[in-house]
Amino acid sequence: MSKQWCIPPKANAEFVWKMEDVLDVYKRPYDPRRPVVCLDETSKQLIGETRTPVAGGPGRVAHYDSEYVRKGVANLFMMFEPLAGQRDVEVTERRTKKDYAERLRTLSDETYPNAEVIVLVQDNLNTHSPASLYETFAPAEAQRLTARFEWHYTPKHGSWLDIAEIELGILSRQCLSQRIDSIEKLRAETRAWEKRRDQAEV
Repeated sequence: MSKQWCIPPKANAEFVWKMEDVLDVYKRPYDPRRPVVCLDETSKQLIGETRTPVAGGPGRVAHYDSEYVRKGVANLFMMFEPLAGQRDVEVTERRTKKDYAERLRTLSDETYPNAEVIVLVQDNLNTHSPASLYETFAPAEAQRLTARFEWHYTPKHGSWLDIAEIELGILSRQCLSQRIDSIEKLRAETRAWEKRRDQAEV
């Protein structure tokens, strides 16, 4: 018997210092002027039905046909402020540097316009870099947005230290495990899930 597990590399100083940096960020007290926001993303295959599912009655499960129609893939950005118990799930059609840069601009200018700085924790995905801002916006705007964030990265092979990744796991189990056939439905389902989680203050 075996179980998939994340095994950190042995004797890796790079891993240790980045891990300690992220854990030190998580120890900070809540400060609305310096919100700690964790960011991660995942994809969701959009799947349609080939036959109408049979609804389950009392004590009976619903039945879905094993055949399905692929309807593309969507990307989901999870922005989570753990100490406030607030999250924002943004569904996009792609996972590009531009999509990432637009999410950061939304965080800066719409979600936290009054913050002195946004403390950002994220993994090492190739798009997760200030360079994405410079590829998307004019230099002055990219520089302005870069300065709005305090950048912290999880160690390589240590993305599990990003609390947004844990929140994505919960989203996957509670919301994304069903068949969803369109981006519009995916947005509606994730908004409803997000509202329930925020109201529960978890």
